Amino acid sequence: MLDGVSLDQLRTFIVAADGGSFSAAGRRLRRAQSVVSQTLANLETRLGVTLFDRTGRSPVLTPAGRALLADARAVVGGMDLFKARAKGLAGGLEPELSVVVDVMFPIAILTCAVVAFQAEFPATPLRLYVEALGAVIAPVLSGNSAFGVMGSLPLIPPELTRERLLAVRLGLVVSPRHPLASQPQPIPTSILARHVQLVLTDRTRLSDGQEFGVLSPKTWRLADLGAKHAFLRAGLGFGSMPLAAVREDLAQGTLVEIAADDMPPEAPLMPMFAIYRTDTPPGPAGRWLIGRLRQIPAACPTSANPARPMIAVP
Repeated sequence: MLDGVSLDQLRTFIVAADGGSFSAAGRRLRRAQSVVSQTLANLETRLGVTLFDRTGRSPVLTPAGRALLADARAVVGGMDLFKARAKGLAGGLEPELSVVVDVMFPIAILTCAVVAFQAEFPATPLRLYVEALGAVIAPVLSGNSAFGVMGSLPLIPPELTRERLLAVRLGLVVSPRHPLASQPQPIPTSILARHVQLVLTDRTRLSDGQEFGVLSPKTWRLADLGAKHAFLRAGLGFGSMPLAAVREDLAQGTLVEIAADDMPPEAPLMPMFAIYRTDTPPGPAGRWLIGRLRQIPAACPTSANPARPMIAVP
């Protein structure tokens, strides 16, 4: 008997429960009230339970009806999602989108883009990885990720295509308790060389033998930006960080910005690019997300000082 329950019956049940009457359900469904009543009676026969108490002027959900209403919504919602996903796949939409994002990319902009992606592509699962340096490129080269967002490694293999997204401002920071915090600015490289610099390290071998932004021979290598952030706050060394990631620290004084005498006074910009294999470009969902990552929504704060934005657009 239960195999004979139809989606139309469940939709009619939901509309009647929401509308508070069979006549209201009929108007919304553009059916006669008698058709709605018969549809619900057939559903009750199939289920073997009474969904509505019809003794009053208006039908009222029974305890069984209230209990089954949530399940009916789940079944109808699941079928709507199923049909939407099938339609998308028929039109070339990716069954799943796998993306690897550079740890230097602003998390606020990434989060806003993913929120919008979920609303635009509710039937497309997203698999997201956050990496640094060569670990952003490797899964794109292997085909395990549809595209990557990279910036911390300036070298891009020739088989990849890149598209400019935005640029992130970087700054040298240190704990206010660290000796470098009390040095006159800008600090000579000879003085920086006496102190430990905290540097992101590559999980892959794509950047072997190359150094990026290393100012001291004394380095601690970390593969996690969160650990580097914590170590900087603990006074274990100095290092470069995306200014957007340490905005609150700079405002509260838990980190201070320093300058090196061989670097420009303005915080350097790290360009961010979307990268993908030229022979297998992203599908509709991937292309949409790349476009969204170029935007800086007003609801996504990126700077405590509007006069000195921490994110730059092309």
